[in-house]
Amino acid sequence: MKRLGIGASIGLALAAALAFGACPLLPVFNAPTGNLLFGRSYGPPPESAYGTRIRVPEGLSIGLYAADLPNARILRFTPAGDLLVSLPRSGRVMLLSRDADGDGRADGARVLLEGLNRPHGLDLHEGWLYVAETDAVGRIRFDASRGETGGGFERVVTGLPAGGNHWTRTLRFGPDGWLYVSVGSSCNVCEEEDPRRAALLRFRPDGSGGEIHATGLRNAVGFDWRPETGELFATDNGRDLLGDDFPPCELDRIVPGGFYGWPYANGPNVPDPDLGAGHEARIRQALPPVHAFAAHNAPLGITFVRGERAPAAYRGAALVALHGSWNRRRKDGYEVVSLHWLADGRIEERALVTGFLLDDEVIGRPVDVAEGPDGAFYVSDDYAGAVYRVAAGTGPAAALPIARPRAASPAAPLPAAERERLDAAGRALYESHACARCHEAAAAEPGVVPVPLRGLASRYAEGELESYLAAPTPPMPAFPLSDEERRALALHLLARYP
Repeated sequence: MKRLGIGASIGLALAAALAFGACPLLPVFNAPTGNLLFGRSYGPPPESAYGTRIRVPEGLSIGLYAADLPNARILRFTPAGDLLVSLPRSGRVMLLSRDADGDGRADGARVLLEGLNRPHGLDLHEGWLYVAETDAVGRIRFDASRGETGGGFERVVTGLPAGGNHWTRTLRFGPDGWLYVSVGSSCNVCEEEDPRRAALLRFRPDGSGGEIHATGLRNAVGFDWRPETGELFATDNGRDLLGDDFPPCELDRIVPGGFYGWPYANGPNVPDPDLGAGHEARIRQALPPVHAFAAHNAPLGITFVRGERAPAAYRGAALVALHGSWNRRRKDGYEVVSLHWLADGRIEERALVTGFLLDDEVIGRPVDVAEGPDGAFYVSDDYAGAVYRVAAGTGPAAALPIARPRAASPAAPLPAAERERLDAAGRALYESHACARCHEAAAAEPGVVPVPLRGLASRYAEGELESYLAAPTPPMPAFPLSDEERRALALHLLARYP
């Protein structure tokens, strides 16, 4: 069985580069070596670089949100506006305090969890913080209003295939309430012995019911659901050592049971020169990518823009972090792009954040993108050990600061007439915002998996649900409601879905 891993590939490329320079017939190694091999971070670019070398489209601005975050990877916002960041190399999850003073910087940073086994993926679900380690998925109770964990860290999924070339594990809860986990391949190109590798897995929130959801995904680090349709899309990194410009990296539309080609085919179902022969029937079954990124750009995190406070030009678009190439003669990637679904069905790729790569010099490698409740976009960078903030306007604090929801407290008894008035107002809000399209099967649009709201009263007090509505967890959008409107909607939902 042929098996070529990235470690062997890098070693071969280094030796070839030292011995023969840039001979086009040999593998090429051209990357920030300390970051690629050892996860080393080099500190953020100087203040003078933002808006000059590091650029964003007209009407936006970029600034440093937080630094001193070695190997910063996955980002997740909490309902209170704090930002969680995974640091796999140090085994930590950090909490960046929300920007209360509106200066465009996190108000502090502290360790939330430590001693974990390369924690990478993060998500919040029904009062739990879930963390994907390289060989397991664990969870711990999390009080978002206080930014504190409670109780012990329990591993609900264990025995995931660990190590190998692609050791990161990304997780995310889908609209169906299931936990999705991506597991990359163990090699550059090979036939895996464990069918859970190069695949997207799915579990119930307690870790039970595990199943393989999709296969043939060499390294699908990022995935998210398109809010308009409920479709699941994943980024996927193409294999190495087939030249500068092949194969493309991919954006794949994921369907249950779908097979996406690796290791037998690359890109638009082109047979692999090492393993394609003899697998023609399997290649014919493979689902081709819906969008091709440039070869070796290494697309990682992806997030669809949902919030009403986000810049209008990006609502509904997907933001993708391109980590950057390592085996091209001339580096490529090292930027953040936006993907826009056009009326004719095509997907258009546009530059969002550029300048981390200039004249073959690298000063940053984007990993993940998160949409903040303030309407800004946040980008992690494992090379700089930093998080950046991209906001509407002309300065680093151009977007509005995050408003912290009111802390949950026991609700005082309401007179019957006042309760009826608020319930009616909440029902009107539910209808005017077309909430049924996402939460009731009878009203859901084709292709949308409704998220049932039953049992709300067992999970939220009135004040807690108000806080959640102020800054909900994606994929639910943040609606611009007043405190009175949030109270009315929370009361109506708790009465309607006890």
